[in-house]
Amino acid sequence: MSRLRLCESRFRTSRRAAFALAVALAALVCAAGCRRHGRQSPIGEAYVAPMLLNLRQELAPRAPVTATVKHGDRLQILERRRRMAKVRTEQGQEGWTDGQQLLSPKGMARLRRESERARHLPSQGKASPFDLLNVHITPNLASPSFTQLAPDADADVIGRAVTIRGPYVPEGTGQQAPPPDPNALRDDWSLVRLADGRSGWVLSRLLMMNLPDEVTQFADRHRITSYFSLGAVQDRDQTRQHWLWTTISTAPEKYQFDSIRVFVWNTRRHRYETVYHERGLRGYYPVTVDRTEDGTPRIRLLSEGKDGILTQRTFLFRENRLRQTERIPWRQPVVDPEDALPNELDGARSDPSWWSRIASWIGSLWN
Repeated sequence: MSRLRLCESRFRTSRRAAFALAVALAALVCAAGCRRHGRQSPIGEAYVAPMLLNLRQELAPRAPVTATVKHGDRLQILERRRRMAKVRTEQGQEGWTDGQQLLSPKGMARLRRESERARHLPSQGKASPFDLLNVHITPNLASPSFTQLAPDADADVIGRAVTIRGPYVPEGTGQQAPPPDPNALRDDWSLVRLADGRSGWVLSRLLMMNLPDEVTQFADRHRITSYFSLGAVQDRDQTRQHWLWTTISTAPEKYQFDSIRVFVWNTRRHRYETVYHERGLRGYYPVTVDRTEDGTPRIRLLSEGKDGILTQRTFLFRENRLRQTERIPWRQPVVDPEDALPNELDGARSDPSWWSRIASWIGSLWN
C-alpha cells in the first residue's frame, strides 16, 4: 500500500514538473515570436517638420529608405539614440530619422496657432523671391523648411524679426540652446503668408517687394519694408497708383523702418514725384492703411521718439498731400512667453514685441 502511494506521489510531482516545463517553453516561444514579429511600444509622439523626410531602415546615411513622410504627418517615437529617432508612421512603416527634423506636439500646436493668427494680420505688401526660396518654421537658418516659394509666386509680408545666428533647438525636446554669441552674425527675417494661408519665415534679403520699377528706382539702396496704394489717377490710357512706402537703410535692426515716403503721379509731367519724406525714424510694424467715411486714405504707424516713447501716429492723404492728424502714446501689452518671437523676450525697453503690436492694433479697431 505504501509503495502504491509513493508511486502516485511521484507521478503527481512529475506531472506538475512537466506542466511547469511546458508553460516555460511556451513563454520562451512566445517571447521569441514577439521579438521577431511584435511591435515596439511608443515612448512618445512627434510631427514631421520639413516638407519631405525620409525614414531609413538602419542608422546609416545610405541605408534603404523605408518610407517618405511629409510636413505635418503624425509619428510615434519608438526609440532615441542621441539626436536620432526611430519612428512609426500611421500606416505602420518604421524607420530612423534625424530628431532635429521633428516637432513635438507642443511645437506643432504653436506652429498651427501662429499660422492661424497670421491669416488675419494686415499685409505690409506683396513680395517675390529672386530664386526658389525655403520657407522655415522659425527664423533660424538651421530650422526645417516646410515648403518653398517660387520666383513666379508672391506672398504677403506680415512680420519681421532679427535673430542672432546660432544652432536650432527643436521646441519641447528638453534640449537647452547655448547662450547666444554677441559677436555672431544677425539675420533679418520676414514672416510671410503664402497663397494657401500658411505662414513661415524667409530671409528678408532674398525678397523683393512687388512695386513698379519706376518707383523702386528711388530706393537708393535702402530696403523697402512695406508699401501701400493711396489711390489712382488716369493718365492718357494708363492707370497710375499713388504710393506710400517705408524703407530701412541700416539692416538688420530691431525696428522695421527709418523712413516713410509718399509718391504721387504727376499727370502733367507724366512721372512720379515725392510729396512727403520723413527720415530718421524708428518705426515698427504694422503699418496700416484704411479709409475714412468720406473715402480719404488714413495711415497709422508706430514710431519711437528721441525720448524713447512709442507713439501711434495717424495721417490723412488728401489732395496729394500727407498730413498728420493724431499722435498718441502707445502702451506695450505684456508679452506671453508662449507667443513671443525668438528675439522679443530679451529686447530693450523700446523694442516692442511684434505680436504685442498686432494685438494692440486689433484692439484699436474696436475703440
